[in-house]
Amino acid sequence: MSTIAFELPTMTCGHCVKAVTAAIQTVDKQAQVVIDLPTHQVRVDTGASQAQLAQALKEAGYEPA
Repeated sequence: MSTIAFELPTMTCGHCVKAVTAAIQTVDKQAQVVIDLPTHQVRVDTGASQAQLAQALKEAGYEPA
């Protein structure tokens, strides 16, 4: 497992947090997701690649900065 971080400027509310978490967990059901909403930061402990997670986030409407 590795820790991957993303900045998601368009993540602004509780609904966004749920959508981002769900998108990440479609790639890795066991991923541990930690979100800091005020700073738009997401940290993921996962076995998936950064590219896989970034693609899932894009498909959910959250473009990593």
